[in-house]
Order: sequence, then C-alpha cells, then structure tokens
Amino acid sequence: MAAMAHSIKDIAAALGAEALGAAELLVTGVAEPSAAGPDDLALAMSARYAAGLAEGQARAAVIGPDMDWQAFGLQAAIVAPRPRYAMAHVTAAMDPGPQIAAGIHPSAVIDPSAQIGPGAAIGPLVVIGAGVRIGARARIAPHVSIAEETVIGQDALLHAGVRIGARVRIGDRVIVQAGAVLGGDGFSFVTPEKSRVEATRESLGRAEASDTAAQSWTRIHSLGGLVIGDDVEIGANAAIDRGTVAATEIGSGTKIDNLVHIGHNCRIGRDCLLCGQVGFAGSATLGDRVVLGGQCGVSDNIVIGDDVVAAGATKIYSNVPAGRMLMGSPAVRMETHVEMYKALRRLPRLAKTVAEMQKAVFKSGRTP
Repeated sequence: MAAMAHSIKDIAAALGAEALGAAELLVTGVAEPSAAGPDDLALAMSARYAAGLAEGQARAAVIGPDMDWQAFGLQAAIVAPRPRYAMAHVTAAMDPGPQIAAGIHPSAVIDPSAQIGPGAAIGPLVVIGAGVRIGARARIAPHVSIAEETVIGQDALLHAGVRIGARVRIGDRVIVQAGAVLGGDGFSFVTPEKSRVEATRESLGRAEASDTAAQSWTRIHSLGGLVIGDDVEIGANAAIDRGTVAATEIGSGTKIDNLVHIGHNCRIGRDCLLCGQVGFAGSATLGDRVVLGGQCGVSDNIVIGDDVVAAGATKIYSNVPAGRMLMGSPAVRMETHVEMYKALRRLPRLAKTVAEMQKAVFKSGRTP
C-alpha cells in the first residue's frame, strides 16, 4: 500500500499550528531528525532532537516555539506551542492502523443472530457469538473471539487475538490491543468455615495455624458483566474481570496500559491513566483522572478519590482522599516518602555513629 502524502499546510491546520516556509511541501511519514529522509516530517520539538537535523535529510520538521527553522536548513516547518500534544495529532494523521479488509472475511464464524453494523470490517478467523451487536465502522482484526450478547460500539478497534467474554458492553471508539482479555471470570473463592486468610486479616497476623482447620476452596461464580465506556484504550495482554453480581466498570476516556489487571467488581472512573503492570484486587473504586504509575498495586475494597497521582510501584492498602500524591509501599504522601528515603540512606552512617558512641561510653567505664 502506497504511503499517503500530506502537505505541511494541511498538517499545520489540523494541529492549529503555524506553517512556515514551503507550506505546500508533501511528506509521507514521520521520523526522528537524525534518521529522517527527504519525504519525512522530522519531529524536532526540542533542542536535543533538533541537533539531529544536520545528520538527517529532512526538508520539513515540527519544531518548538522560539526555534529558528531556517538555521537548520529546512524548507518548511510547523511551529507547535505544545510539542508533545502536537506529536499526538501528527502521529494520528500518519498512522494507517491495521489493514483489515472491508466487510466480513469468509473464514469468520458469525452466529446468525449477531448484528453487524454498516461499514464494519471483520477479519479472518474471527468468532462472534449469539446475540452480539457490532457497531458501525468497527474494525475487528484476525483471531478475535466475542462471546454471546456482547455489545461493541461504533468505530471500535479490536486488535488481533483479543478475547471478549459474554455480556460485555463496550462503548464507541474503544481501542483494545492484541491479546487483551475482557470479561473473564473474577478470582473469587471461599471456604465453608472461616479461612486462614480471613483469620489473618482480622487478627493482623496474630492468628495461629491451629485457629483454622484444613479446608478447600469453593468457586464463587461470576454472574455480572463488564461495562467499558467511550474512548477507552486497553493495552496488550491486559485482563479485566467481570463482576460477581454487578458489573465491573471502566469509565469513559480511561487509558489502560499493557499487562494491567483489574479484578472483579472494580469501579474505575473517567480519564484515568493506568500504567503497565498495575494490579487491582476486587471491589476497589477509583475516582476520575487518577494516574497510577507502573507496577502500582491497589488492595481490595478500598476507595481512591479523584485526581490522585501515585508514583511507580506504590502499594495502596487503604482509602485515599482526592488530590493526594502518593509514593512508596505502603503508600504515603510523596513528600513524606522522599524524607523517609533520605532518612533510610542515612541509616548506615547513623548506625556507625551509634556504635562509636557506645564504644566511647564503655571505654569511659560508665554504665550506658
């Protein structure tokens, strides 16, 4: 497939940015400045990257404010007041997405009761169950399976190998990366009598092994669904469990990275950002616009307020009020953790000082 050409003028107009120089110049791709060819738009939004323009062959570039495009020998430039935001729009314009032929591939297996919206593209070896509804212009890549009574909104994009369980509701413009599993059973098991886990939790670790008898685990089946709002993105190999009775919920605009796990009955708010390997135990509630760095862990049955930001690897074991910035395990205020870390680094020196003081006291013959 031939690359589509875009003029500098059109790209600038789409960004709401200023075009300088030969605005009719056409580009067919984007590249880092040092690797850019003559038909590439170089992304040189900072001085660090702009230095690479001398090594590449770019004739046009996206630059930051107050940068002299002519000094770089360019024929054209786009001035972006907020460079990284401009990068989002440039890459969107240049990304052709997966190649999924229009219509339904002959190898797809679709239950007769399923409804496929106009303009939808269904790739090879897709399996769609009974009562499924696929929205208009949705694109479904090869080897996707969609279980019964699931609803997928308009303009959704499901990449190869996505697995969607029964009775899942997915909104419009949702993007799901390869290998994600949506609507699997929750991890919920119980013992006939109080288990050692329950006893440990109630006693904060003081329970003895003799306090509970040997027991096996019995499954609590997941009868609830999974509801995903509009404009949600879900990363590769993420797993979001269905609810036990009520549905697990993901709010509109939320972005979920690769390998994130969200347990049964969780409620995730709008416009949250959940980075790689974040894990939620069951029945956690997250407010709107929450950002959790990579490998954060969230305990079960807790509530995290709006606008909370947690640094990577933070472990959250209790409720968090809105607007708080967290760090550490267990999670504390970010500024508190910084002071704790400074104190931890001073411990070897402090221990040495104490040892020297003890030695001096003993030598003096006084009882410490």
